[in-house]
Amino acid sequence: MRDKFMRFMQGRYGTDALSKFLVIAGVILAVVSSATHVRVLYMIAWIMIIWSYFRMFSKDYAKRSAENRWYLNKTYKIRSKFAGLKNRMAQSKDYHIYKCPSCKQKIRIPRGKGKIEIRCPKCSTTFIKRS
Repeated sequence: MRDKFMRFMQGRYGTDALSKFLVIAGVILAVVSSATHVRVLYMIAWIMIIWSYFRMFSKDYAKRSAENRWYLNKTYKIRSKFAGLKNRMAQSKDYHIYKCPSCKQKIRIPRGKGKIEIRCPKCSTTFIKRS
């Protein structure tokens, strides 16, 4: 069965970021529409899901790739903010991040070192903080 599906998908575009977004947004709209009984949202949800599957099974690589590039360019700022937030949350377990009082440069200090003197790499100002 898996071989048949792999042969079927050979030469087709497959999933990308835009397709994943369309499926997730379509499912969320379908749930919201079933809770609020708004038929228009339900139809939009199904259109999004069907469009996503159309894109996945398409053999026009150039067009689907251009659509995905457009989507990625439009959502770059939002995705980079979430990536930065995810990175800061991962580092917060092992590091404190302080701002230099004079130049506002962010400085990453390992946790658990006690009270230490920190020297700013940008302006060479020193200040004392607890790590």
